[in-house]
Amino acid sequence: MCMEKYSEYRDSGVQWLGEIPSHWEVKRLASYFTERKVKVSDKEYAPLSVTKNGVFPQLDNVAKTNDGDNRKLVLSDDFVINSRSDRKGSSGVAKQDGSVSLINIVLRPRKNIYPGFCNYLLKCYSFVEEYYRNGRGIVADLWTTRYDEMKAIKISVPPITEQKAITTYLDRIKVKFDEAIAQQQKMIDLLNERKQIIINNAVTKGLNPDVPMKDSGVDWIGEIPEHWKIMKTSFVYTHIGSGTTPRSGQDDYYSDDGIPFLQTGDLGDDYIVNTLKRISFKALKEFKLKIYKRNSIVIAMYGATIGKLGILNIDTSVNQACCVLPESKMMDVKYSFYYFMMARPDLIMKSKGGGQPNISQDTIKNEKLLVPPLKEQKEIAAYIDSVCLPMNTLISHCYKQISLLQERKQIIINEVVTGKVKVL
Repeated sequence: MCMEKYSEYRDSGVQWLGEIPSHWEVKRLASYFTERKVKVSDKEYAPLSVTKNGVFPQLDNVAKTNDGDNRKLVLSDDFVINSRSDRKGSSGVAKQDGSVSLINIVLRPRKNIYPGFCNYLLKCYSFVEEYYRNGRGIVADLWTTRYDEMKAIKISVPPITEQKAITTYLDRIKVKFDEAIAQQQKMIDLLNERKQIIINNAVTKGLNPDVPMKDSGVDWIGEIPEHWKIMKTSFVYTHIGSGTTPRSGQDDYYSDDGIPFLQTGDLGDDYIVNTLKRISFKALKEFKLKIYKRNSIVIAMYGATIGKLGILNIDTSVNQACCVLPESKMMDVKYSFYYFMMARPDLIMKSKGGGQPNISQDTIKNEKLLVPPLKEQKEIAAYIDSVCLPMNTLISHCYKQISLLQERKQIIINEVVTGKVKVL
């Protein structure tokens, strides 16, 4: 199929829609949907998760609430959207019956709108922005859009036969883009797997395959060079520490020209860590926060980034979820970073807790650390850098391609469901 402009357009009178095909209708959202507000239990109807990728059965490892008897009923073909602005884009058409938390709005499509079309329309970025723009709340980055506000939003919809043709076309387009994205992701996974092997072999076996070996006594490590030492992390790093978060709601605890304040969310895929957030000297003093020096290693103890780590690029304070290993004369910081990258699965396996596992400071302090001679550590780190640099460049390129493909897919969906182009 190809796309072209419709023969005739008119002004919709709605800012987010702009011009629309002359034969498309413009009505309030309530003309196409009814709200489903039936309260049920997750024992009667299996819990569903509302994500940016759609509505799916809730995974067993997802943190459960204590409000399982106070949920909303969802039936197949209902459209569900999370009303909170911090969950922007979390929505989709349910493919099965189930239940969702009360923070979600459940819509039942009327006969004049096709479920497949409404899934593309209400998930396109133009509608998503309009939906959350109609919300309200007292916090700048967290507010709620209720159904009373949502039902008044005006949408533009073509005849039902055209809705079905648009859905068929976009289903095909989505498959093509998703396949291209999956190919890029497969390349990333293969490169990361290769990197893991290279890094693991280097930090646990060294660079000389002919040296005598000995048993490390650590299952995930196996044999190591005979002349290497094995020490507890707390012996190598003698000033391991953390921090806390100054109470929110007090403006004088945060300052644009204050002390850098690192949180686990600042830990990403790059080994160098920085932060834009700042706290005041008052907060630093009242909460007895320590400033950790550049080149310290930071490990996330819990949260979405659990086990992730980085090397500080600045002097900074940290929150309570960060464990900091200040520089040690016994360790090359880059070798140590690569070592703890390989130790991450072991640390997570030793974590405690249910819904939110926690790697305690004691766990990190008791972790066994391989300590080659310092000169050898530097050589290992330099070798890993040189071998992995081309792979990192290729991985970055793949991520960029994924971003471009996702952006292009969303542009096409947005243009088609708002009538900017015609599907033939």
